[in-house]
Amino acid sequence: MTDAFDVIVIGGGPGGHAMAEGAARRGARVAIVEQNLWGGTCTHRGCIPTKALLACSRQYAGFRKLKRLGIQAGQPSFDFSAIKRHQRQMVQISALGAEQSLRDAGVTLIRGAGTIRSPREIEWTLAVAFAVPSYFLTRHAVIARGSEPLLPPGLEPSRRVLTSDGFLDLDTLPDSVLIVGGSVIGVEFATLLAELGAQVTLIEMMEQILPAEDEEAAALLNRELARLGVTIHTSARLQTIHETDDQVRLAVSGHGRDLNLTASHALVCTGRKPRIDGEELDRLGILHGPGGIPTDRNGMTNVPGIYAVGDVTGGIMLAHRAIQQGKALASFLCGDGSICYREEAVPSVVYSHPQVARVGMTEKEARRKGLDIEVCRSDYAANLLARTELAGPGFVKMLFHRERLAGATILGDGAAELIPAMSLAIANGLGKKEIGRWIIPHPTLSEMMAVLK
Repeated sequence: MTDAFDVIVIGGGPGGHAMAEGAARRGARVAIVEQNLWGGTCTHRGCIPTKALLACSRQYAGFRKLKRLGIQAGQPSFDFSAIKRHQRQMVQISALGAEQSLRDAGVTLIRGAGTIRSPREIEWTLAVAFAVPSYFLTRHAVIARGSEPLLPPGLEPSRRVLTSDGFLDLDTLPDSVLIVGGSVIGVEFATLLAELGAQVTLIEMMEQILPAEDEEAAALLNRELARLGVTIHTSARLQTIHETDDQVRLAVSGHGRDLNLTASHALVCTGRKPRIDGEELDRLGILHGPGGIPTDRNGMTNVPGIYAVGDVTGGIMLAHRAIQQGKALASFLCGDGSICYREEAVPSVVYSHPQVARVGMTEKEARRKGLDIEVCRSDYAANLLARTELAGPGFVKMLFHRERLAGATILGDGAAELIPAMSLAIANGLGKKEIGRWIIPHPTLSEMMAVLK
C-alpha cells in the first residue's frame, strides 16, 4: 500500500525543516526525505561549525585586551583538539535538536534519496546497495536540496587543496593557508585562522574584499584583517595551483604583476551553487539554470504542485532566508497566509571580527540606481558601551530614500545582534520619524541606531 501525504519535502536543511515543521504544526500530514544528515549544510558544513571555531579564536585573540582592562594573565595557549571537540559538540547538539523538533511536530522522517517522479509521486530509495525503491503519494512536493561549494573550472579538492567542507574535517591547524576568495566564507576563515596564529594570505579577484558589501565597511575590515597579520591581494586572479607532498603553490596575476605564493594548504572559497538534479528537473519540465530554480512569490515552480525553497532557488544563500521561505510556503499551502517572505528585508552577516551586517541596499547600490538618499551614521567611537568594552572600530550607517529606510550597514562587535532591528524597520516600511521615536536602553550598542533627532 502506498502512503499518502499532504506535503513531501526533499532535503532536511533549514528551508526544508522550516517548511515541514510549519506545515505539520498546522495539521498537514508531512514527510521529509534526507539523504545525509538532519540540519543540512548549515548544521554540518556551514553556520554552526564555523561559528564554533570563530567563538574559540575570538576568545583566544581577546586575551590581548586584558592588560588594557587591568587584568594580568599569563601567555595564553590553545589545544586545537579541544577546539575541534567543541565544534563537533555544537554540530551534534544542532543536528539532534533539528531531528527532535521535526518529530515533535509530527513530521515523518525518511532517510534516503528522494526523487520526484511526478508532482504527485515521490520515489524513495534507501542509501544501501541493491535497495528497492518505495513510492509515496503527495499533494505537494517541495525541493529543498540546498547548495554545494562552487569551484573554479578544472579544480578538484585534494589533500592540500580544500573547500570549506574539507577544511572543517582537518584535525590539525595548518601553519599557513592561501585563501582563494575574499567574500563571506573566505573572510570568516581568514579571521579564525589568523586569530589562532596561522599565516594567512587572502586572494580576491574584485577590487575589494566582500565585493557585495559597503565600500567603507570592506575597507575598514581589510585594515583589521591586516592588523591580524593577514596578507590581502585584491584585483588578483588565480592562474594555476600546483600541489606537492608538503605544500601548495599558487600563481596569481593582477595589477600588472605576477605573484607566486606558497603555503601548506589552499582553501578555495569561491562561493556556492544550488544543488540541483538537472535530469530530474528536465524530465519534470521545471525551469532551472546555473542560478537555481526560479519560483513565484509563493515558492511554486513553473510546474503546479512542485515548490522550491532555500539555496536551490539561488539568490543570497543564507540559512535564515531559507527558513523564512519555508515558513512562508507552509503558511501558504495550509491556507492561513499569516507569514510572508520579503527579499529586501533579509539581513546578512559576515562573522569576521569585527562583524559586518547589512540589510537592504548599500550606499553604492542606491546611488547607482539613481536614488536620492540621505545617509545617517554613528560611530562606535562615540558610543560609551563600545568604548567601555574596548569594542574597537565600527559604525552604523542607515540609508533613507523618501524618508523610508532603504538599507543599513553595521560594522563592529555585535553587528549581528543589531541588524535585526533594521530588518524589521524595512519589512514594516518604517521611516525616519518612526525610528526616531524608538526608546533605547542606555548604555547599549543599540543606541547607535538612535542617530535620528
